[in-house]
Amino acid sequence: MSGKRQFRIWRGDETGGDLQDYMVEVNEGEVVLDVIHRLQATDAPDLACRWNCKAGKCGSCSMEINGKPRLGCMTRMSTFGEDETVTVTPLRTFPVIRDLVTDVSFNYEKARETPAFAPPADVAPGDYRMQQVDVERSQEFRKCIECFLCQTVCHVIRDHDENKQAFSGPRYFIRAAELDMHPLDARTDRKEYAQAEQGLGFCNITKCCTEVCPEHIKITDNGIIPMKERVVDRRYDPLVWLGSKIFRRGETPQTSVTTARQGSTSPAAARGGVHSHAGRSHDPRAEAQAQSGVNWDREVPHPTAPAVDDRGRLPLTELTFDRAAAPSPFGDDVAFPLPPEHLNFAHPDQDKKH
Repeated sequence: MSGKRQFRIWRGDETGGDLQDYMVEVNEGEVVLDVIHRLQATDAPDLACRWNCKAGKCGSCSMEINGKPRLGCMTRMSTFGEDETVTVTPLRTFPVIRDLVTDVSFNYEKARETPAFAPPADVAPGDYRMQQVDVERSQEFRKCIECFLCQTVCHVIRDHDENKQAFSGPRYFIRAAELDMHPLDARTDRKEYAQAEQGLGFCNITKCCTEVCPEHIKITDNGIIPMKERVVDRRYDPLVWLGSKIFRRGETPQTSVTTARQGSTSPAAARGGVHSHAGRSHDPRAEAQAQSGVNWDREVPHPTAPAVDDRGRLPLTELTFDRAAAPSPFGDDVAFPLPPEHLNFAHPDQDKKH
């Protein structure tokens, strides 16, 4: 295994760059990061590369090696053929700072947006108690070292930069899944938040994130897919709808996920109230639009948070949901049949006397 090997490394910064070829000595048992360090010591002292622990636990040395996102400290040179050129490039999804160093601040912004663990109000910090089975359920997700390989390989943001604002990515989906199954977490809207604010619906479960995870976390199978299933069950399952009619009749809908966020104000709320239909919206412009057959100001209600008992646990009736499918565009406070002036369309003969 000892001898000279050809490396092709991307050199440049945010203004541009290209691949440069190097012949570097490689010894038996070395990893790609070892070779990069030797290259810095011999031929390219100005080569920028981020690293820290060199033990596969800090996630700092994320890079793309022969087109696949990997950790430089965990990729052994023995995995490549002796005549194979090893191409090393920065993470493609994130802006380049210099050489192999990228700006991954996008991930930290999404981390700040993710609601943190909410401890129960009636339990002191020193009195937290969990069953071992509950610890083990989410232990897999806590192994994440935040190397962001799953983030960079996810094609939702890798190929569509415009999705970054609305999509948190697989790393934060498993964070939501971990907290959703935490028995001491007081927030009960993790699934709804993941759907409404983190862009869970954008994921089409190609399992790219699972394939590149150095900690072998089954991100898709154990995190994303179960979260998707719970969201769909609550919103669209006909049995859920039927049970809601039996067990939760007459209950007041809970506050929606988005209204709980600080600083979130919808256009309709700024006008003095949120209504899901034009009628009785107290907005003359919306009323006039409704009479002419359009209603651009209508807002469909957001998903509601699940009902919990006084101990913060989901009751048996939580197997139900209060809507058969998507929320009604007419809202929940409208009696049928609707008067003509409250309809979202204008019938040609609605003003004629019959």
